[in-house]
Amino acid sequence: MKELTSAEEQIMQVIWKLEKGFLKDIMDALPEPKPAYTTVATVIRILERKKFVSHRTYGKTHEYHPLVAKKEYSRFYFGKFLQNYFGGSFAGLLSFFSKEHDLSLQDMEALLKQMKTNENPPD
Repeated sequence: MKELTSAEEQIMQVIWKLEKGFLKDIMDALPEPKPAYTTVATVIRILERKKFVSHRTYGKTHEYHPLVAKKEYSRFYFGKFLQNYFGGSFAGLLSFFSKEHDLSLQDMEALLKQMKTNENPPD
């Protein structure tokens, strides 16, 4: 999987939220100041080449939908981030946040509890 540029990620965030939509729907969902229509169309074509998005044709219009789930991309992106900045060490990441953001003992305990819950999902 390839990493997205910030422009591509902004468009993907909208497509993930909409689940499917026409270019007009995507434009309407973008925050102000909105990029040019042609810019958004170009970014969507790039996302199609990267196999993040596909479309269904209705006459002369296209309805776009994601091929890559947000959770799948998040897992890829976070894994790469964790590897690049913390040598793949989740403990290193927690240590960083603990020092930089004054993470309390209660916050750390809540994180550990959540991690244990995720390790043993209910059947």
